[in-house]
Amino acid sequence: MQLVLSEDQELISKTVGDFVEERSPVSRFRALRDSNDDTGYSKALWKEMAELGWVGISIPEEYGGAGMGLADLAIVLEGLGSRLAPEPFFSTVLLGGQMLIRGGTKDQQGTWLPGIAAGEKIISLAYQELGSRYDLNVVETRAEVINNGFSITGEKTLVLDGHVADCFLVVARTAGDSRSSEGISIFLVPSDADGLVVTRQTRVDFRNSAVVSLSGVSVERSALVGELHRGATLLEDVVDYATAGLCSEMLGGMQQAFKLTMDHVKERKQFETVVGSFQALKHRAADIFIELELARSATMACTRAIDEESENSSKLVSLAKARCSDAYLLASNEGVQMFGGVGMTDEYDIGLYLKRARACELTFGDSSFHRNRWALLGGY
Repeated sequence: MQLVLSEDQELISKTVGDFVEERSPVSRFRALRDSNDDTGYSKALWKEMAELGWVGISIPEEYGGAGMGLADLAIVLEGLGSRLAPEPFFSTVLLGGQMLIRGGTKDQQGTWLPGIAAGEKIISLAYQELGSRYDLNVVETRAEVINNGFSITGEKTLVLDGHVADCFLVVARTAGDSRSSEGISIFLVPSDADGLVVTRQTRVDFRNSAVVSLSGVSVERSALVGELHRGATLLEDVVDYATAGLCSEMLGGMQQAFKLTMDHVKERKQFETVVGSFQALKHRAADIFIELELARSATMACTRAIDEESENSSKLVSLAKARCSDAYLLASNEGVQMFGGVGMTDEYDIGLYLKRARACELTFGDSSFHRNRWALLGGY
């Protein structure tokens, strides 16, 4: 496994870096936040990203995508993470899109994947419930058989970009008790379905999420994604894929937070001396740098393992998520400390990275969860 970028990947990295520098600075994110924008992201920029091929990187060529791997998509996500770009990659590309690629029928894929690749459709995975605490098997939402279809009742929380989704992939229980891995099924539910109510929420990092309530929502049997009663494995694989992608975005964020901090300490003076020259701060900066490099290696390893369909991919995903959660928190916490009092104000961007680090840590499982999962997968 080569933990270096190929020439093509270097080109993608350069293209993404130039794009976000010019078209997606942090000031754009601030403007969306401050205006309480209806969508929370730029539809025009999302379309532009699709035209560049980024949205469809992982979508098969027959549906308008590039058919490339997660290691390639990770480069895009890292660049976007460096500027806190809020576009719906996770809801639509890494969660919803991957669910259809891995478990959808030809009809389902033909209906939705071309629209996703073109930047015209938003699809979101509704899988989390109150009290689930990262356990994908905790599903109380029920799908009862009626006529030639199903009636779905329940409530989903933290549904990413739910308020702008054209369709939801709803995880529901068709058999078994509320904590069993058996009896989990996944259904395509249009956002305008009768009995479906979406309530927009905003997370601490100002990203979009929603509560999705379903009350007797009827879907046909053709809405089933994957096998009936056997959706748990598919769900776990898709969440692992998205977690690896999140690690890549976190990598971009922590790297930029570190850069902002180093630029600041090289300019700020105390007692007529540049504070970056103080030995104590040099030691702290060195510690951050080491953690960032470890996080990078772990992230590159897990994305490549997924592309290679390695049997160790899940274990490497948990390793990367644990390391990235800790490293992003360290880089942003230390950044606020080294900025001093101004680091606590909204005027400086470092606080935005701190909020993003907090939200990312708790998305798809925190460091404690993934250390425990890593140990269990390793037979400890």
